[in-house]
Amino acid sequence: MNQEKEQRRKYDKEFKLEILRLVNEQKRPIAHVARDFGLGKNTIYKWKKAFEEDPVNAFPGTGHLKPEDEQFRQLKRDLERVTEERDILKKALAIFSKTPR
Repeated sequence: MNQEKEQRRKYDKEFKLEILRLVNEQKRPIAHVARDFGLGKNTIYKWKKAFEEDPVNAFPGTGHLKPEDEQFRQLKRDLERVTEERDILKKALAIFSKTPR
């Protein structure tokens, strides 16, 4: 029998923050919150850790990056472009510097 791969559920930022509010402000045990909402305990621990490390940029959403990650991605793209330009210029220099026969 072919078992279909269970799709990973996605939760928006507001949902994650509400779960963390229940755990942090209402002092509800993570195990109870996880059971009540059909979540894994480790998922809530992961969300809690991410929020504690960077509350402002936690849970940026699908396709969005934290500002420092976006900056890194842009710098990497710029480096690739400049490296390609350099390689083209090196080839052009080699072609034009050959002495005609």
